[in-house]
Amino acid sequence: MRPSKRAPDELRKVTLERAVSRYAEGSCLVSFGETKVLCTASLEERGPSWLRGSGKGWVTAEYSMLPRATHERTRREVNSGKPSGRTQEIQRLIGRSLRAVTNLPAIGERQITVDCDVIQADGGTRTAAITGAWVALHDCFAWMRSRSIISVDPLREHVAAISCGIVKGVPVLDLEYSEDSAAETDANFVITGSGGLVEVQGTAEGAPFSEAELLELLRLARGGVAELVTLQKQVVA
Repeated sequence: MRPSKRAPDELRKVTLERAVSRYAEGSCLVSFGETKVLCTASLEERGPSWLRGSGKGWVTAEYSMLPRATHERTRREVNSGKPSGRTQEIQRLIGRSLRAVTNLPAIGERQITVDCDVIQADGGTRTAAITGAWVALHDCFAWMRSRSIISVDPLREHVAAISCGIVKGVPVLDLEYSEDSAAETDANFVITGSGGLVEVQGTAEGAPFSEAELLELLRLARGGVAELVTLQKQVVA
């Protein structure tokens, strides 16, 4: 029995609340159970210098965890002078995931930065961030279209992410922290609305996992992402 009494293929309660930031062009407060992430999308009229003259825009992301997002206070990374390796890896993952479904030339030479700030962490912060970031980016593009900054929607399709793992020999979907910390195998899947794989991260914490187990985790992930994409569609409709 899972700590939350969920079935192996059952998501935690997921909510997506739009327009939670007064000043951001797009925003979403996403909750995967007790994990809560604030995602805000900000428009910058200038793109990166290395894209100047290309006619193409850019979508990037930054990720951070508030000091009391976890059981004990953690120091703000700004005080250490640079983001940790984990933070850099996650924010690059978020950026790659969003760019995979964005028509960058349709933005023009502009940049959208999506900030993902973890308010409370209970496992799956990166997957929640990607899922909520898509909603924030969608609303940013809608804001731009309403002001004739762009003429078409640059988003090609949806993208969402979910964690899976093998806990006590059982493949399960959407791990909370108590499961994540004890999992024999831990994996994250980023999948588009049409079923394309953007990124797969899988790690054996103990004994290696088999190809059959990987395929079972992928099957669980596809089902979970399909539910998340359905929720995204309902929220932005």
